[in-house]
Amino acid sequence: MELVQEQMETSLYPVHRLDRKTSGVLILAKQKEYVREFQQLFTENAIQKTYFGIVRGLVQETKLINSPVKNEETQLYKEAETHCKGLHHIELDIPVHPYNTSRYSLVKLEPKTGRMHQLRIHMNKISHPLVGDTKYGDRFHNRMFEKEFNCNDLLLHAHSIEFKHPMLNEIKQITAKFPAVWKRLFTAFRWPLIDD
Repeated sequence: MELVQEQMETSLYPVHRLDRKTSGVLILAKQKEYVREFQQLFTENAIQKTYFGIVRGLVQETKLINSPVKNEETQLYKEAETHCKGLHHIELDIPVHPYNTSRYSLVKLEPKTGRMHQLRIHMNKISHPLVGDTKYGDRFHNRMFEKEFNCNDLLLHAHSIEFKHPMLNEIKQITAKFPAVWKRLFTAFRWPLIDD
């Protein structure tokens, strides 16, 4: 926040949050009094969020993950829903315990609710944890990505957010470019680049 405020030369107020190692779109308000109006969009599920993730295993179809997520702070479970679509996959001749090869998929994730760690928990729930997830992921695959691809990032990217601006009454779509490490992996895996 300090770095962005320095660059913009103004105070900024976060409307929502991303997990620390997740890259991508984050909405910030220039005036504190507008934060609540934007947060209301999230509360009412009036924002369409699209993420991309690289996960362990082959995801070749569309899945609906409808499973409650436990909030670590309150210890309460809340209903959570994520739409997951497999886009590309690869099998590498790189052994990862206990297998002789390793398989990965690029998935498009659309959360319909906004629970803490929802996407990370949901992907682990269906046995396709996100690569680089040190809490819910697979340490053997995480280590392989560090060693073979010099990548210790959480491979979860908040690609776009679409919403009706509460003051301007216009539909807005904000898109974030993929970080350099993602582009390297797309090239290494021969996956077509996704338009930024």
